[in-house]
Amino acid sequence: MSSHSVPHDADRPGPDPAHRRPEGVSDATVRALGTLSEALETVERARGHLYAFHQLTGGADRTVGESVHQLRAAGHLDLAELVEREIVGRNVLPGRWTFQVVEEYNATYYRPFTAVEERVRDVLVAGREHVHEAELKETRRTHGHPDHTAAP
Repeated sequence: MSSHSVPHDADRPGPDPAHRRPEGVSDATVRALGTLSEALETVERARGHLYAFHQLTGGADRTVGESVHQLRAAGHLDLAELVEREIVGRNVLPGRWTFQVVEEYNATYYRPFTAVEERVRDVLVAGREHVHEAELKETRRTHGHPDHTAAP
């Protein structure tokens, strides 16, 4: 164990058992799992942006539909027809609306990523999450301070 390691004996106040590294797990393994967890968090953010893209594009399509009605009401029938024909309901990628992009991302990348990350945690730390972060918290908190407690 390196000098930066967090002791994980049961008598020491610190991370709850669900966040403690199992006996024999190395610092290098905990670091690697922390990095994998960080990558998953980035994927979660990317997926959130993809859902935002999906919702924003859908909202824009509805608003474009409103503009078609307004153009017609203002007497611009030919331009309303152009906007409706060329933009309303248009695919964002060949053959795809945004919901299909989201579905393909989930099936092709997101779900396999989360399954592999979970398998790696299962094999290396009995499925425990955020072991690296819990140890980081333990090294950075001020012991004895009421706002720096190890657990809720």
